[in-house]
Amino acid sequence: MNADAAQPTVTTPTTPITAIDENAPAIVRVSTTVNAPLATVWDLHTDIAGWARWNPNVDRVEFSGPLTPGASFNWLTHGLDITSTLFQVVRGERIVWGGPANGIDGVHVWAFEEHDGVVTVHTEESWSGPVVEAQPVELRQALEQSLTDWLSRLKAEAEAEAQAGNR
Repeated sequence: MNADAAQPTVTTPTTPITAIDENAPAIVRVSTTVNAPLATVWDLHTDIAGWARWNPNVDRVEFSGPLTPGASFNWLTHGLDITSTLFQVVRGERIVWGGPANGIDGVHVWAFEEHDGVVTVHTEESWSGPVVEAQPVELRQALEQSLTDWLSRLKAEAEAEAQAGNR
């Protein structure tokens, strides 16, 4: 896939969320580089129903698609039972989802960019709500650890698949 090709941006008209909540009490931004083709990284990450296969922090996922704004998926991670809704999907470039879980309102943005066969994956997530306001430092640390782990596992799986020629 040519990451430089123009891609249409699709958002849901009822939920035009395309960025994190910059005023949230917990915000985390982390990035990694992946030595794999963009198509491999994107396909792995957006195979939502397959997350539990490569990310042991995801206990279960229920998603039947399609990968379009407005679609929802249910998942269990770190003891949180979450229903997330896709807000934006720009194939090969960006995916945004969010939703409530146990008093936390989360918005999660993922961006993908390929240069010379190396993909940079940047993710940022905001958490707001009364639970977060009560423990912003602790929950920000938990979120940072979770996102760092996710990126590490995504990198390892994508690089292994690329080396094996699987995607």
